[in-house]
Amino acid sequence: MCGIVGLLARRSDYRDDLGKLVTPMLDCMATRGPDSAGLALFRSPLETTSRRFALYAADIEFDWQTLADRCQSELETQVSLTFVENHAALVSPVTVNTFKAWLKRTAPEVHLLSVGQSIEIYKDEGHPAEIARRYHFPEMTGTHAVGHTRMATESAVSPAHAHPFTAGEDFCLVHNGSLSNPYSVRRKLEALGIAFETDNDTEAGCRFLEWRMREGDTLEEAISVAQSELDGFFTFLMATADRMVLVRDAFACKPAVVAETDDYVAVSSEFRSLAHLPDIKQAHVYEPAPEQIYSWTV
Repeated sequence: MCGIVGLLARRSDYRDDLGKLVTPMLDCMATRGPDSAGLALFRSPLETTSRRFALYAADIEFDWQTLADRCQSELETQVSLTFVENHAALVSPVTVNTFKAWLKRTAPEVHLLSVGQSIEIYKDEGHPAEIARRYHFPEMTGTHAVGHTRMATESAVSPAHAHPFTAGEDFCLVHNGSLSNPYSVRRKLEALGIAFETDNDTEAGCRFLEWRMREGDTLEEAISVAQSELDGFFTFLMATADRMVLVRDAFACKPAVVAETDDYVAVSSEFRSLAHLPDIKQAHVYEPAPEQIYSWTV
């Protein structure tokens, strides 16, 4: 099963209410995925060269302030910190590789969920409604967001296996379906020095696309290559700092629906999760065609 949702807000007041609009979409898709859920939120880019590091710790009592203080002192960098429950966002101009190496040495129990100037990810085990309440999804603002509700079929239920998956900076992917050749894709990428964190098939798709973009492809070009490299069934919903992109495999057996107005673009696995959106009766609602790449810019 699994459910995907996405919302790109074109109006400023809808960006202020992004969390209020997308949370019911995610909650409605809980029937397709009650095991775990996640949301990738994109805001306007940070005004400096700093990056936002989204972090997760299994221990609800984890001392985030001490971690931030140590980062500032040991890496001799500026740090700002926000946290809720066992998620935190640490903003710093430190380089990504330096931070990753320091985090692995200092707090190996902390998982880096995402990094970039726009993205921040929250994901955890449990019912989507509870996860949305715990991390205050309705209060979030931003330009666009993609989310996922998971019913595990091929790997463990854990925060690490929950979607969205990320690779590189300001890029994420959510997936409904299953890939039949993730291990051959993984072996190909590992031979190039690309490390994996889980055995989830979606991670293989995510890292393949990010690798192609690092090689110079646009996301749309990377998807075109992936369509001949990735076997299986999939509806992929992806996001970068400035766009949201959707594609289905050639058989299009995994459901998807799009609603477009002048004010927003909304994507879901089922129309019922879009029914609450403003002016939905005037929206252009359609089923995405197989293999066609749909791309919407902020």
